[in-house]
This record gives sequence, C-alpha cells and structure tokens, in this order.
Amino acid sequence: MLSFATVLRAVPTPGFARAVAVLSVAVVLSPPTRCALRRPPPLRSQVERTHVPADKVDWLTEWKDYQPVEYTAVSILAGPQWADPQVSDKSFSPKFNERDGEVERTSWNGLYVVENGRPRNPAGRTGLTGRGLLGRWGPNHAADPVVTRWKRDRSGNKIPHPVTGKNILQFVAIKRRDCGEWAIPGGMVDPGEKISATLKREFGEEALNSLQKSPEEKAELEKQLQRLFSQEHFVVYRGYVDDPRNTDNAWMETEAVNYHDETGETMDNLPLEAGDDAGMVKWVDISEQLKLYANHSYFVKLVTEKRGAHWSEEPGPECHE
Repeated sequence: MLSFATVLRAVPTPGFARAVAVLSVAVVLSPPTRCALRRPPPLRSQVERTHVPADKVDWLTEWKDYQPVEYTAVSILAGPQWADPQVSDKSFSPKFNERDGEVERTSWNGLYVVENGRPRNPAGRTGLTGRGLLGRWGPNHAADPVVTRWKRDRSGNKIPHPVTGKNILQFVAIKRRDCGEWAIPGGMVDPGEKISATLKREFGEEALNSLQKSPEEKAELEKQLQRLFSQEHFVVYRGYVDDPRNTDNAWMETEAVNYHDETGETMDNLPLEAGDDAGMVKWVDISEQLKLYANHSYFVKLVTEKRGAHWSEEPGPECHE
C-alpha cells in the first residue's frame, strides 16, 4: 500500500497546495494506521460504516461517489459535560487547530483541514461522519502509561527468551469492559489537565481501582504512584491512534509514555486490582503474539526496542490486509 509520503509525491502540481496541508502527517503516522483505519467500529448499535477501499482512503484521491454514514451516538447528543455541542449549534464557536480555552484542539500531527465547520480526519476517509462515540470534534486527546518490569524467576533473575536470548519484558494490561480487548490502562485527558497527571490518574483508576479505596488507602496509594511515576520514563509515541471509534470528523490521538520499574520493587507494593473501565488487570509478557486494542501492540513494540527486550523470533511485517 502507498504511504502518505508516496501519495504526496504522486500528486499532480495543481493539487500541491492540498498536499502541503497534510505533509506533517506523512512523517509521523506509523504503518499500522493504514491497516485498522477501515475496520468496523464496536459501536454498540446497528450503524455500519460505508466501505472504504484501500485505494480510496486518502483524501487526495478523488472519490465523487463517497457517501459516508452520518452517526453521532445518542449519549453524545445528550450533551454530557465532557462533550462538544453539534457544529450547527449557534452557541458553539470552536477554535480548531489551537487551544480553545481549557480544551486542546491542536493535533500532534500538525494542522488539519476544516471543511464546512467540521475538522477532517488527517489519516483519511473512515466511512463514517459525525463523532460516533467520541465527545470532541477533531482530535480527542488521551494518555497511555506503559508500565513495565522484567520477567523474573523465583530467584529474582531476569528470564531470557529461549530463542532470541533477549530478556522478556512485561507490562500492566487491562481488559476493557466496552469491547473485551486487552489494552494499556489509559484514558482521556480532562480539559486543562496536564498529560503527566492523566497518566498517573488513569493508571490508578484502571489498574489499581483507586476510586474505590478509602481515604487512608488513597493517600498511601498516591505515595506509591508518585514514586513510580517520578522514575525514569520516556515518551513512546505522540500522535494519531488507529482507534475503532474514529470518524471522518473526530479521531483519537495519544501520548504513550513508558514507566519502567527496573528492580520490580516499586510495583511489588502496588497490588493490581481492576477498576473503572477495566474488567481485568494483570502483568502480560510482551511479544509479537500480543493482540491488543487499537495501536497498543505497536506502542509496546517500541518499548521493547528501546529496552533491548524480546519481541519477535522472526521479524516480519506488522500489517496484513
């Protein structure tokens, strides 16, 4: 499949201005974004996307007969505090491509196009317009904490993979209640909230069930979380996410950050307990065999590369269509 960069080079001169508008996207979107973009979303309704052929995903490809399904969930239209009004609402004047009060409407991938008052998904057509299950028009920002440790035997020694000889890395995974898939315990960034705060809050709520703790337990938990989240860490990824909720006008973006417990001692004092949106939580061995929600497998793969840990016995393509 053509990458965005390849498509841009193939655009005739008259379309050059349009190509420039999405050029910043070409250098940051990872290969997996072109695979999952067209898969059916778990929309808990009878709504189905218009099928988008692989060669029609990119906006630069002309498709006069494109008729996407319009859909915004009833729960979103009900106007919860965390969601935008409809674009047609006269009292709603969003400032796209900039910070809009406490709401961050900029994209990690650069400027996005706005047509007829609606932002346009920088990754291409999805077969669905409106917001689907997402609250914000344009980018919906999330944060994903990838908390890792080395897999060890009973004597405390790191366990290498029998084929590659590289040490095996583990991460804290949750099983999402909404779709049943295993994922990183992340969540949405609240208006005005720093991403560092979101990372710690979401991990506490989903992997440690902090919302159900007593005041005394919460205080102790906060101390332990502060210890973990003040340790060495690095940003794994910033940008567009291949989330099944994405539409032509609303999409997920995230900042994934790896917090690594080198000795394992910090996490020994943080017993895992599923909470909030998580049905289950556990330590999972990282390898190419993992099947995770959205782009999450790609994120943990990047962590193994950074840590020099085991990932694959035989490196191969990550995207099959």
